Amino acid sequence: MQVQDVLQSHSFVPSNADVPNLGLTGSAFWVRFGVFNRTGSDEVLIEVSNPETESIEFYAFSGDHLLNTYSSGQMSAVGARPLSDPNYVFPIKVANGQGCTVYMRFSSTKQLQVPIRLSSRDQLVEARSGQTKLIGGYIGIMLVMAIYNLFIFFSARDKSYLIYVLYIALVSLTQLTFLGIGQHSFWPGAEWFAGKASIIFTIATAIAASEFMRSFIRTHEVAPKLDRIIPWFYGLFVVCLALYLGGQPMVGYGLAQLSAGLFAPFMFAMALVVWRRRSRQAGYFLIAWSVFLTGTMVFVLKDAGVLPYNALTIYTMPLGSAIEGVLLSFGLADRINVLRRDKERSQAEALAALMENERIIRDQNAILEQKVTERTHELVEANEEIKRTQVQLVNAEKMAGLGQLTAGIAHEINNPINFIISNIPPLRRNLKDMVEVVGDFRSTKGAEADMKSIHDKCDQLGLDESIAELDGMIASIDEGARRTAEIVQGLRNFSRLDEDSVKKADINEGIRSTIGLLSPQVRGHAVFNTALADLPMAECHPGKLNQAVMNLLTNAAQAIRAKHGEGGEGVVSIRSWHESGMITIAVQDNGCGMEEATKARIFEPFFTTKGVGEGTGLGLSITYSIVQKHNGSIAVESVPGGGSEFRITIPVTQQQEDIALRA
Repeated sequence: MQVQDVLQSHSFVPSNADVPNLGLTGSAFWVRFGVFNRTGSDEVLIEVSNPETESIEFYAFSGDHLLNTYSSGQMSAVGARPLSDPNYVFPIKVANGQGCTVYMRFSSTKQLQVPIRLSSRDQLVEARSGQTKLIGGYIGIMLVMAIYNLFIFFSARDKSYLIYVLYIALVSLTQLTFLGIGQHSFWPGAEWFAGKASIIFTIATAIAASEFMRSFIRTHEVAPKLDRIIPWFYGLFVVCLALYLGGQPMVGYGLAQLSAGLFAPFMFAMALVVWRRRSRQAGYFLIAWSVFLTGTMVFVLKDAGVLPYNALTIYTMPLGSAIEGVLLSFGLADRINVLRRDKERSQAEALAALMENERIIRDQNAILEQKVTERTHELVEANEEIKRTQVQLVNAEKMAGLGQLTAGIAHEINNPINFIISNIPPLRRNLKDMVEVVGDFRSTKGAEADMKSIHDKCDQLGLDESIAELDGMIASIDEGARRTAEIVQGLRNFSRLDEDSVKKADINEGIRSTIGLLSPQVRGHAVFNTALADLPMAECHPGKLNQAVMNLLTNAAQAIRAKHGEGGEGVVSIRSWHESGMITIAVQDNGCGMEEATKARIFEPFFTTKGVGEGTGLGLSITYSIVQKHNGSIAVESVPGGGSEFRITIPVTQQQEDIALRA
């Protein structure tokens, strides 16, 4: 109905209540009352002290003359209110001693109560002054509680204090929303949120209170069955909020009131169960929650019309929440005392246990010392046995490498020896013929017949051809002897039996000797490419260093054979260079490469990727040990399927005492 229709209506029903309670309904209500001015001024203020009213239309008539009209409520901007006030205040111009008739239209999706008060400006200012003091005191108490417990949280790192601070903030915002302070002071331009803030904060406060209770009195430990019911209430709250915000505000609001009405006594009952199980904290929570629950019940009964709408019923819930906050802070403070006592008791128990342990340790020391002596003796013997075994394993690896070298050297020496052996029979035959001819020359008397006979014999024996063949035979024998000497010299350079002390040696010479000895083994499936820079004479154990290089070259050849097979295109590159007093030897191949997992273990003793009987797993371990003895380092880079590169780096000059000790 519009105001013109209402002016002609005869459907008004008188109300005998000081504060009409129109219930929870989707209807709009028109309220009519008369005003007579006895204030002594020409203005009367009409105040509606229910900030939760969503829409109010105001009309003041003097007879048929419209004096004032206003539109206000939660869904209107704060700046559009006739007077800036948490409640809805409508000033009307009525001469002193005169009267008028007021029509007001109310609508809301929440509990609709119509508390109307008439006053002057002075009376309103006086009332607001008292209200401001009361609200200021409430905010001060809650703020002190929040800051105090936040400080304790940062000191104790107990989440109960942080949840309590959140609960204090939410319950304070909820009460300020019910009193109209929220929309008036905190979110004046958010009309949509202002209409929904009370139920949003109420549900959030209920959840925060529940989470605080669960953490504070440990319901999940003491009353786990009841604790498992709480998430069902959370789900019900979410449904309420979804209905309220999703187009069914009255259904959502009513269901929220019902849910809160059930949840509050459920929390009380659960705290009572925990308290009966000897929980000191639950006692504090019961007292505090009882006070708050009393204030909440008074507020709900006021909305239901059971209790009158007055200052007591309006401020009971904020007062109850303030008292609850103080009592819960006492409980949290007492929690610190309980924790301190528990800590002191645990420390005393720990001290007693330590003293008992000390006594036991003293009693056992004598036995332990005897056992340690026995174990030490056993360990010394075991260590000696390990050393002997280690020497045997190293020697076995050396013998395995020597066996490979022997096979290659035997094949390599066989060719020059064949040169020598194959030339000895013809040389012996030719020399025999020559000796026979020389004997004939000696026995002749110089007769012409005898000389002719000797010349015939020379022709018959082919002496000229035999003499011509001598140079070739001697050259072949010489070549075979020289090649054999080179192989023997290379083997001697490789083995270097003078290993008792550090010597200056040409590392490149050792590399070449090692390559020469290994060449027969890799012939047919790999080639050696060298790029050896000029190196200074280095202090080292030449034989051991040659053995390390041989191990790297052997591994490279085996990796090439695994990828390319016999007759493949394998290449092993050997480089050396000198930089900043360090000599580096790099061995690179284009073999099968290694995975990261394999690369991480290659220097472990007995680790091998070869089949049974193909490797001992000691080659790279020995190489690593040799490099360490030379105060050097070894690094490896490998790409699966793309080959590997090993780099040995040793200093040119060794600390004699260090390397002698390592050796």
